[in-house]
Amino acid sequence: MLILGLETSCDETGVALYDTELGLLSHALFSQVDIHVEYGGVVPELASRDHVRKTLPLVDQVLEEAGIVAQDIDGVAYTAGPGLAGALMVGATLARSLAWGWGVPALGIHHMEGHLLAPMLEADVPQFPFVALLVSGGHTQLVRVDGIGRYRLLGESLDDAAGEAFDKVAKMLGLPYPGGPHIARMAQNGNAQRFDFPRPMVNRPGLDFSFSGLKTYTLNTIADCRLSAELSEQDRCDIACAFEEAVVATLVIKCRRALRQEALKTLVIAGGVSANTRLRSALEQALAKEGARVFYPAPMFCTDNGAMIAYAGAQRMQAGLVDDANTPVRPRWPMEELPPLPGVEVV
Repeated sequence: MLILGLETSCDETGVALYDTELGLLSHALFSQVDIHVEYGGVVPELASRDHVRKTLPLVDQVLEEAGIVAQDIDGVAYTAGPGLAGALMVGATLARSLAWGWGVPALGIHHMEGHLLAPMLEADVPQFPFVALLVSGGHTQLVRVDGIGRYRLLGESLDDAAGEAFDKVAKMLGLPYPGGPHIARMAQNGNAQRFDFPRPMVNRPGLDFSFSGLKTYTLNTIADCRLSAELSEQDRCDIACAFEEAVVATLVIKCRRALRQEALKTLVIAGGVSANTRLRSALEQALAKEGARVFYPAPMFCTDNGAMIAYAGAQRMQAGLVDDANTPVRPRWPMEELPPLPGVEVV
């Protein structure tokens, strides 16, 4: 089965072709970072308009690169939620229009399920069951995964997601949007011994997260540094290092706790923050001591992309799931509401 996948949930336009026998054939991504950077965050209306301009040309691009014509496609998958309502509607409208014109079915895919399954695009794939850490700009969740559609939420952020915290701290430090990569680069030159930031909620039972207090602690540290002089470049590097270490340590502690709670030895991390090299290294080292393994997508598939939607769509569409033209997009959509796929082998 050959599936075209469209991702338009926020500020990146992704398109890909996935074949259940041959794997990923082609993919293309356009990031809107340059459009939103001057505003310090995503402007929904601008995001929607740019998806309108970019999605169809990217479809033409991936078809040409793969040597595929429309008659070869068996279905169109698109991100139906969660995400920005206008951006989701652009992708849904185009996907359904293409599917109708080509005489094939269309199916809306859950954005976070796409992230969760993105490691399946790699050569070495995790086996069910496993614990997944979904960590991105809009979500920080720990989920037990027993199969496609078999999800149980273990814990989530009670306020800002980790990615949002990175963006807001970056703004405090005068760094551009998106903040995660800029903080990571600055942290490389930081003195890890200078500041000791708190690890929020690690001394409480449970698997929920909270990063609002850590943001406040960071803001207060910046203010303290400015009492005697202007914030220096080294101050900024040291604060970035301390903040990143605190977030990473918190995520590692909660991941280990989740694996022990569920008596599992496999962890999947996905979402934009999963590209953070300090987080990957810390998880690998911590889990190796317990005989556990961690899996994650290639860096290009950590952020929003069409490949993960095409893959998730292929798994669900080969099980016979399709949508009709009246199926609404869902800006808010709990992943536990997704139907399971009993007896479907992952390919």
